[in-house]
Amino acid sequence: MAHFQLTDRAVKTAKATDKERLMADGGGLFLRVLPTGYKSWMLVYGFNGKRQKLALGNAADVSLAKAREAASEERARIASGADPRVAMMEREAEQSAQREALIAAEIQRKREASTLNDLFDAWLENGVQRSDGNAELRRTFDKDILSRLGNKPVRGITDIELRDALRKVGRSRGRGRTAERMLSEIRQMYRWAIKRQPWKALLSEGNPAELVETKQVVPNGYEPVIRERVLKPAEIRELRDIFDTTFAQYEMAENRRSADRPLQRETQLALWLCLGTACRIGELLMARWEHIDLESGTWFVPRENTKTRVEWQVYLSDFALRHFKELHGLTGEGEGKSEWCFPARQKEGHIDVKTVSKQVGDRQMRFKNRKPLKNRRNDDTLVLSKGENGEWTPHDLRRTAATMMQALGVSLDVIDRCQNHVMPGSKVRRHYLHHDYADEKREAWRKLGERLDAALLDG
Repeated sequence: MAHFQLTDRAVKTAKATDKERLMADGGGLFLRVLPTGYKSWMLVYGFNGKRQKLALGNAADVSLAKAREAASEERARIASGADPRVAMMEREAEQSAQREALIAAEIQRKREASTLNDLFDAWLENGVQRSDGNAELRRTFDKDILSRLGNKPVRGITDIELRDALRKVGRSRGRGRTAERMLSEIRQMYRWAIKRQPWKALLSEGNPAELVETKQVVPNGYEPVIRERVLKPAEIRELRDIFDTTFAQYEMAENRRSADRPLQRETQLALWLCLGTACRIGELLMARWEHIDLESGTWFVPRENTKTRVEWQVYLSDFALRHFKELHGLTGEGEGKSEWCFPARQKEGHIDVKTVSKQVGDRQMRFKNRKPLKNRRNDDTLVLSKGENGEWTPHDLRRTAATMMQALGVSLDVIDRCQNHVMPGSKVRRHYLHHDYADEKREAWRKLGERLDAALLDG
C-alpha cells in the first residue's frame, strides 16, 4: 500500500515561493506550486528509459483524493506498457470531438428553429434593396404575413398557410393587386433562400410559395391591371383648376376649421414636377436641396434614390425650374428651411414615398373598393373628366410625360434615358458605350416643359 505524504490541509495551505515548488505525495504524484500561486497535479514516471511528466489537472478543480485516483490509473497503464501521454491525448481528442458534436448539434437545433421572421430579416439585409430602404416591404410583411406566420419555423410553413394569409389581403379586404404583388415578393424571398444555407437545407422538401397560385388569393373575377392611363391636355388644365378652386374656396370659408383643406401646395408642386421631369414620385420625394442647382437648372439623383441603382442627371425645363423655385421658397429657405425638398413634419428626413400617392388616391374614392379611412380624406375632389377615364396616379403623370415627349418627336431611346430606365443590350455593350445623351435629354425636357406650358394656356 502506497505511503501518502500530503494531506488536504497541506494542499490548501501550500504557499508559493519565488521558484516553482514540487510537493511529493508518493508514487510519482506531485503538487506543483508556481510563483503565481497556481497549483496543479503532476505525475512523474519512467517510460522506455526516459523520465516523463503528465499533468493531472488544476488543484482547485481536482481534489487530493481524485489526483491519487488518477495517478493510480495512469500507473496501471504504464504497467501494461501504454504511455499515459498518448492515452491523455486520445482522451482530449475524444472530448474535443464530443464538444464539437454538441456545438454542431446546437447550431443545427437553432437552424431547425429558424423562423419566417429570421428568413425575412436575412432577405431584407442581403437579398433585396429597394429605394425606400425596404420600408414598404417591412410594413406590408409585418402587417399581413409576419403577424400570422412570423414565429413559425421555416421548415414547417406550408403553401396552405401562405395562401390563407394572402387571401385575407386579396379576398377579405378586396386588395387583389396587393395580394398579387405580395405573392410575387414572397416567391422572390423563397427563391433567394432556396439557393443559400441554412435556408436551403430547411427548404429541402420544396418551396411552398411556388405552390400558391395568384388566382387562389385574389377576388373572383379579378383581372391584373396593366395601367395605360395618360392624362389629356384638358385633364391637366382641369387639375390646375381644381388646385386653384379648392384653395380659393378654403380662403373664402367663414370657418376654416370646418372647411375642407386643399391639397398642400408642396404636394401640388410634387405632382407638377413629376409631370415636368417624367421622374418616379419616390425619387422626387427623397430629393435634397444640395442636389438641386437652381442656377444651372439641374437636379442630380444619387444612385441610392433610384429604382435602377443608376445615378441620374435631370436638366430642368423652365416649367420644372419654376416649380422647383417655388418649392424652394417653401422648404429650402426661411422658417421652413430643410435639407429635404419634401421634409417630414413630425420627424427627421423626407416624407414617406407613398404619401403623395395616398393623398391623390384618397381624393378619388369612387374608384376605391374600401371603407373610408380614419383621419384621411375620403372624397372625389381630384377625380378628372367626371371619372370617365378612370383613376389617375402620380405614376400616370410619368407615363403622360413620356407620351408627350413621344408625340413631340423625341426618340424612344432618349425618352428611356429621360426616365432612367434600365437600357437594353448586353452588359458588354453597355460597358463600352458611355455617351450620356446630355444634349438630347436637355432638349427633350425643354420640349416637354414648353408643351405643358402651352397646354395650361389653352382653353
